[in-house]
Amino acid sequence: MTYTKELYQGRFRPRNPAKYKGDVTNIIYRSGYELKFMNWCDLNESVIEWGSEEIVIPYRSPLDNKYHRYFVDFYVKVCSNSITEMYLIEVKPYRFTQEPKIPKRRTKRFINEVKQWGVNLAKWEAAEEFCKDRKWKFKIITEKELGI
Repeated sequence: MTYTKELYQGRFRPRNPAKYKGDVTNIIYRSGYELKFMNWCDLNESVIEWGSEEIVIPYRSPLDNKYHRYFVDFYVKVCSNSITEMYLIEVKPYRFTQEPKIPKRRTKRFINEVKQWGVNLAKWEAAEEFCKDRKWKFKIITEKELGI
């Protein structure tokens, strides 16, 4: 469950650039999951607008008790049945959305996983609060929702 540098990265070129809110020439995906979600946003007719890492939320890290900036993976505005909803979306592998299991030996890897889990929880709580204030919704999407 360690976080390693993603190997599947690149620039995304939308087929519907008018839907993208932000710099259309600088859309970067950091995983295959993000690429799949970008394609969905770009091609889905119910998505009115979307953005990638365009919204920044301050959060307090439990590691150093200082404020940091959380760049949420996606902002999506969806209209279905004449109801418009706003979402902040975080795309993560499912295993990173679960609390680390305590192994028999407390290795350096386990300690790093626990630290990352704590930071993720702080980020997600800040995002939930941010969305609650604006009447938006915060979702974490994994490979299960993406159908991978």
